[in-house]
Order: sequence, then structure tokens, then C-alpha cells
Amino acid sequence: MDSKNLKNKDDLGGPAAQLRALRLERSLTMGQLAEKTGIPQSTLSKLENGKMRMTYEKLVRLGAGLQVDIALLIQKESGKDAPVSTPGPGRRSVIRAGEIAGVHFEKQQHAYLADEYLGKTMTPILIEVVARHIDELNGLLGHRGEEYLYVLEGSMELHSEFFAPLRLDAGDSIYFDSSMAHAYLLVGEAPCRVLSVCSGADAEMISHAAQIDGARDERGK
Repeated sequence: MDSKNLKNKDDLGGPAAQLRALRLERSLTMGQLAEKTGIPQSTLSKLENGKMRMTYEKLVRLGAGLQVDIALLIQKESGKDAPVSTPGPGRRSVIRAGEIAGVHFEKQQHAYLADEYLGKTMTPILIEVVARHIDELNGLLGHRGEEYLYVLEGSMELHSEFFAPLRLDAGDSIYFDSSMAHAYLLVGEAPCRVLSVCSGADAEMISHAAQIDGARDERGK
């Protein structure tokens, strides 16, 4: 993803500031949150102080421990941006060019679009595919629901547990059952960007790019 158009939400006070605010709102100590999430206190402290990048696994654990939609953890600081959208009729979310903010992970950079639109039944995600080999990732992973993948630029291969690797070039797309474990791999020298739209009960927690990177974070210490 072009760094001119995609900002890192850590730089905007997103996950770090939101984590601290949500923890304090619930009157939880670091120790109590560590028990609820299984994340060490030392790691929580680094996350709150912006000294460690947020990973998908941590987002999911924190969302479960704090009992919040993980979209809240990747927004900018409360009160400084557009109001959070709550379920109800007549809602919309407009994302202007240059306003896309993303979360950077070791193997991917991705952006949750319309992140202030809570309770979505679809989650659109822009992903830059970086990994070239399956052994760079945490293997094939699946999630409940369905997924639509559209290649915006570059080329990639979709690896899955039931089919041979499928090459997809710019303009190609695929709709598939996302409970089938899968992974994205970069093909060629040009950058590859894709739009992934996920559905299902886990929609707010899905970024395949972050999933494959984040699961390794805790174990790789």
C-alpha cells in the first residue's frame, strides 16, 4: 500500500491510546487485563505506551478480554475524529482518498475500511501482499463466513486446503468459503494490493494478512 495514502494508526494514537482508554473505562489493572487476555503485563505495558506494534492475535485477545469490537482498538483516539457509528437505520461511512489509515504488521500492511461503522455484516480490508513462501506465514488459516477477494494491482497466488494454488492478476477476483484454510502469496516483483471483503460472525475480527503474522508474535519471543 502506498505509504503516501496509507498512514500507520500507531502514529495516530490508535491502538495504544484506545487500549489504555478502554482498560481504564473498565477499571481494570494491567494484571487483571493480563488474566483476561493471556497477554503478559510487560507486553500490555509496551502496547499501551506504543513501544510494541499491535498484532492481529493481540487485537482479538484484547477485544475478547475487554468485550469490545476490535474496530474500537484500531480507531484514532476517541473524541478527535468522526463520531463512532452505532447500529441503527440510515448509517453510512465515507472514506476519502488519502484518509485511509492502516495497521502495519511484519509481513503485511492492511487497512480496515469504514472502521467507525460498528456492527458491520461485511468487513472490507485493503491488504498489501508481501510474503512469497508459505513457510514465512503461520500456515493456512480459515475463519467463519465467506470472502470476496479482488486484486487491485500486481499478482498473487491464493493457496487453500482443498484446491491447487490459484494465480490471480490485477482485475481478477474470487469468492470463496473462508472456513477453508487459505493464505495469500506474492508473485512477481511488482507490489500486490488486494481488496478483501469478509462476511460472517467473525467479520470484524478478520484480516488474513494480520492473522498469519500475529499468531507467530507471542510464540516467537
